[in-house]
Amino acid sequence: MKRNKMKRTFKKYGWFILFALVGAFGGYLYWYHIGCKSGTCPITSKWYSTSLYGALLGYLSGDLISGMFKKSRKHP
Repeated sequence: MKRNKMKRTFKKYGWFILFALVGAFGGYLYWYHIGCKSGTCPITSKWYSTSLYGALLGYLSGDLISGMFKKSRKHP
C-alpha cells in the first residue's frame, strides 16, 4: 500500500523534486566558484543560502516547464 502511494507521489512531483535538486546543486556550485568570500553578502556568503535559493529557482523552473508540456484542458 505504501509503495503504491509513493509511486503516485513521485509520478506527480518527480520533476519538481529533480529540478529542485539540480537547482540546489547549481546554487552550491555558484557559492563555491563565485560566492562572496568576505561574508558581507547576505545570500552568497553561506553555502546553504545559495543552495536554498537555487532549489527554489529550480522548483519554479520545473513548474514552468511542466506547465508548458501539459495539455490544455477545455471545459465545456
